[in-house]
Amino acid sequence: MLPKVRLLPGAISEILVSVRETGVLTRSDCYGLMAASLDESVTEQDRRSINRLIRSVRRGKVQIIDDLTHRR
Repeated sequence: MLPKVRLLPGAISEILVSVRETGVLTRSDCYGLMAASLDESVTEQDRRSINRLIRSVRRGKVQIIDDLTHRR
């Protein structure tokens, strides 16, 4: 059985704000979003936000960087 992964409250919002400001998604943010996508308690609004972010990455509007943290 896999352990339950819980995001900190507001983590998805913070990731979205950071990506909007910087145009980059860090590897650690990717892991957070992956955990959120597996969490059944994530709200529909957060799921839609994650999906929009994924589409932005696929379209090249958001860049993924290997740094675990990105300083603005």
